[in-house]
Amino acid sequence: MAIRKFAMREPDILYYDGSCPLCMREMSHLSKLKSDQLVLQDIHALPPGTEGPDKATLLQNLHLKRGSEWVIGLDANVAAWQYTRIGFCWRWLSWPLIRPLAGWCYRQWATRRYAKRYPLESKSSASD
Repeated sequence: MAIRKFAMREPDILYYDGSCPLCMREMSHLSKLKSDQLVLQDIHALPPGTEGPDKATLLQNLHLKRGSEWVIGLDANVAAWQYTRIGFCWRWLSWPLIRPLAGWCYRQWATRRYAKRYPLESKSSASD
């Protein structure tokens, strides 16, 4: 009998703002439904020296790390829900006719959320 070895891949990581009430509500639901192949990481609890985008960049949008690939914004949200049994409910946001408008709405919301929660950081990044 031949034994097959399966390469265990590292779980994907969704970085979220743990100080945002709406974000926390969504992560609470997601954590109950997700598989072990997705890790939820509060950006404020990142250990120093963590690889990847800096904290301010991570706080501006959802970021999902898939191996060496980064998925950002609405695409990260849709991708994260694919680790649940109800992921199909989110796929319509990626449909070609829907995605541009849904992405624009997400970017508007994320920009306003960041400016409201982190006014000093958003002003300094706007002047760069």
